[in-house]
Amino acid sequence: MEDCREIDSQMGGGVSYCKNLFLCNRQMTEFYLLLIGIDKKFRTAEVSKQIGASRLSFGASEKLSELLGEKPGAVSPLGLLFDKRKAITVLIDSDVTAQKRVCVHPCVNTASVILSSDDLIKYIRACGNDIKYVTIAAD
Repeated sequence: MEDCREIDSQMGGGVSYCKNLFLCNRQMTEFYLLLIGIDKKFRTAEVSKQIGASRLSFGASEKLSELLGEKPGAVSPLGLLFDKRKAITVLIDSDVTAQKRVCVHPCVNTASVILSSDDLIKYIRACGNDIKYVTIAAD
């Protein structure tokens, strides 16, 4: 992410840096990918209430591998291409897409890519996954 910040400063700013969290409900029947700003904290009650779900928690690495073919630490919205069952709902913190561009991992945690916010939304929709917007309070 530090490389992205350096490039961002050279390009004039306007990039949201996000972390991507793989979540599920207690019964492990509903799965979510939360895109949240890197400076924000995930609070399960806050997000669960907004989407009307039972208490969310981090999904098991086995489910992550099964649904997206990814490993913990490398979760990415770009991996939705591999969600053949469209089992994952994407939750996007409204601050993430408030900027013109978004920086995410490309399914590995040793690299980052910058996409336009509009293109990221188009990509998620083209993959066939549902999107819900949430508002996560800053610390």
